Amino acid sequence: MKSIYYSLLAVFGMTFAVRAADWPQWGGTNVRNMVSSEKGMPIKLNPGKKKSGSEEIDMATTENCLWVAKLGSQSYGTVTVANGRVFVGTNNESPRSPKHQGDRGIVMCFDEKTGAFKWQLVAPKLGAGKVSDWEFLGMCSSPTIVGDKGYVVTNRCEILCFDVKGMEDGNQGMQDEAKYMTTPDKDGKPVTPEVDSTDADILWVYDMRKELGVFPHNIASNYPLVVDGKVYVATSNGVDWSHSNLPAPTAPSFVAVNAETGEYEAEIPADAKVSENIMHCNWSSPSSITVGGKSQIVFAAGDGWVYGMGPASEKKKIDDAVSELPIVWKYNACPKEYRFDDKGEKKKYAEYDGPSELIATPTFADGLLYVAIGQDPEHGEGVGQLSCIDPGGTGELAAKWTFKGLERTISTPAAKDGLLYACDYTGRLFCLDAKTGKEYWKFDTKGHIWSSPLIVDGKIYLGNEEGELFILAEGKELKEIGSIEFPAPVMGTPVAANGVLYLSTHTHLYAFKDGAKPVK
Repeated sequence: MKSIYYSLLAVFGMTFAVRAADWPQWGGTNVRNMVSSEKGMPIKLNPGKKKSGSEEIDMATTENCLWVAKLGSQSYGTVTVANGRVFVGTNNESPRSPKHQGDRGIVMCFDEKTGAFKWQLVAPKLGAGKVSDWEFLGMCSSPTIVGDKGYVVTNRCEILCFDVKGMEDGNQGMQDEAKYMTTPDKDGKPVTPEVDSTDADILWVYDMRKELGVFPHNIASNYPLVVDGKVYVATSNGVDWSHSNLPAPTAPSFVAVNAETGEYEAEIPADAKVSENIMHCNWSSPSSITVGGKSQIVFAAGDGWVYGMGPASEKKKIDDAVSELPIVWKYNACPKEYRFDDKGEKKKYAEYDGPSELIATPTFADGLLYVAIGQDPEHGEGVGQLSCIDPGGTGELAAKWTFKGLERTISTPAAKDGLLYACDYTGRLFCLDAKTGKEYWKFDTKGHIWSSPLIVDGKIYLGNEEGELFILAEGKELKEIGSIEFPAPVMGTPVAANGVLYLSTHTHLYAFKDGAKPVK
């Protein structure tokens, strides 16, 4: 029944929230609107203190905390919760196994009720250096869970499918996990670990560098979208270390593969020239919406445009190797005055008043699509724009309204009850009228924001880089309910699932529940 429920959400583009259920993907559902109908979410939270000389949290010092799990040293992936398990992307700076030492991309799987570690996906580094697999970033996104399978974009620029049960039900699919996890020792000789119950059961791997010629910039990352048996991802194709050269201008920026086999299905049309016009990289996660009874796949691209495409079932075969997704409409999300100066000269990328691509995910609510431009936080603050568009047209679309009050952002907006909540990297949360863009209020967290707002139980939960979690009331009037300090930056977005509020910091994953007593 649960799979039918999520299918209906995707088909009809409903904007009502997810009810007491799993949170199996980024945004909860395919429309990527971070709104939940969970009730009883706690407002009194205490993450506790570390035990002396240890990274372990003393549970006696926490409040309303069910359990805490240790992650690596840098964790950017927002958790997903499904089938009694919690998944999160991190790095390997707190190794869970002595056989996996050193820098790796990691997806950890925990028991939902107890927080007990179950198994982990271990992806070795590419060996390409910072330009394509930046050290210690780990796995920057968390997996999308569909049934008994999980899908994740790895730091190795792969789409990888795994069995959510790990090795618990035997080794399914690919039988060579040991080879996948092989790394060179200090003398360059391969070291192949022995596979055991703590390792992931990999079903298939699609290598976007090998198969598509993609050149990932810094890290490959976004949350896969799975619709009707197809997996859609941005490829993370981007510039090289110089930030001025495009090593793979003809490689696709967006691709679909078969969810069962990992076989290539289709890509964004070459004549869109997205890769040729990339400013930096393609990191935005796709959305699936339904308009006028027809399904659309929405991709916010590294060229500053948003593309509405038909699904893989409508693909056009170009030759024996290439099929293309039909583009229904496109929208220029980056204003002309950000792209060009008064003399018509191109403005420099990464300058405060220069152009930006899209990293935030498009959000669909009440028939409207919300998109906001931004850049890698490493580039700092700068001018931004939030756009509201009606995806019901064809060709090049115009915005219903735009809002330039917020600056660059990598955060995904959330819409509920005619209000839109959006934040910028500068550290501010805005409440706008979803139909007109009118500003009702803004709240300054005084810390850079990587995460996105979660709307649940009449409240807004939002974290920042300073390690603060802010709780505000929904509605047209600004009301701060409280704030909680955590001992590490909060990069991931809070998640509500099955009566529990999950929050990942750089170093720990917390499970909070009102009235909870620690399970360990």
